[in-house]
Amino acid sequence: MSDMASQLVLADGQSLGDLHTYLKRAQRLEDGSARLIGDHGVLAAYTPVLYPRGLSDDLPTVLGLRTFAVVGQDSLDVVVPIRSLIDRVEYLVDVLERNAEAPGLLELPHEVASITWAGISPPRGGWRAVGTVDPAELTSVAKAGIDEVAAALPSGTGEQLVHRVRSEVWGAPMAKHEFLPAGAAFAAFSLGFLGDDEIAVYETGPWMRLSTRRGHVLVRQRSWSLRG
Repeated sequence: MSDMASQLVLADGQSLGDLHTYLKRAQRLEDGSARLIGDHGVLAAYTPVLYPRGLSDDLPTVLGLRTFAVVGQDSLDVVVPIRSLIDRVEYLVDVLERNAEAPGLLELPHEVASITWAGISPPRGGWRAVGTVDPAELTSVAKAGIDEVAAALPSGTGEQLVHRVRSEVWGAPMAKHEFLPAGAAFAAFSLGFLGDDEIAVYETGPWMRLSTRRGHVLVRQRSWSLRG
């Protein structure tokens, strides 16, 4: 990664604050890495919510996505530790609070080794609208799933059992929208993407996308497509 690509300048302080909020929520779900793709003045920040851990794991890949305006950004595609990225965002927020005239330059952490979920790239084009979903439905599914997972997992549970329970709960199809796993509702709810507006749903190949004004949830099923 070049020196230029290891730096970002977000368009304004609100964008920096929104990035911080998004990353903190994402870290609570998966304290691992974030994939940053930048080009033509837009930064796309992908974070993992759920993903399969092996060839026999049928859990869908569920990613969060938020986009931010950046200034003068060269082409960028890096995977960085989310905790280190949050630390650097918080440092820059502190600098700007003390001196509003300081350069809003965000130094990115060093890249991490290849991450399984980051190698699965959602397409940028070819999406077709397939309907809408009521945010209240997603909220209900997410809260019910969170309660179910909590009830099934006593404290001190091993990682293998935790993943199995999460796979069973979040990999299950939603009752009213069988083309969407419950994990999509969990992602949209936990990342703060739900409001009062209906959620637009798009499809391309094995990918589904739930889009709101606050962000996007991307879902890759192993074999499902609305085209049948």
